[in-house]
Amino acid sequence: MARILIVDDAKFMRITLSNILRKADHEIVGEGENGKEAVRLYSELLPDLVTMDITMPEMSGLEAVKEIKGKYPSAKVIMCSAMGQQKMVVEAIETGAKDFIVKPFDEGRVLEAVNRVLS
Repeated sequence: MARILIVDDAKFMRITLSNILRKADHEIVGEGENGKEAVRLYSELLPDLVTMDITMPEMSGLEAVKEIKGKYPSAKVIMCSAMGQQKMVVEAIETGAKDFIVKPFDEGRVLEAVNRVLS
């Protein structure tokens, strides 16, 4: 069981991910709506893993990953993106994300990515 922080500006996406992860016995320790919240919540909660949307208001997921990885080099982040954002996904991996999952979420793919990043 891992302690996971979910960051996405769409509440529906946070709920969807939360349901998938809870079913697999993971604990959702927090939720954020933008990159600024992600950075603040990461520092407060120190989760085992973060799922991070790429495109968000105030601060993008890419900027948030850079900031989190700068302070916490061992942070584990999985980026979430809509179809057709391949260039951003590559940038996210270069920034320090460990994996990515595509929306709409496929339960099997989400859990596979989470298990791979945590192991």
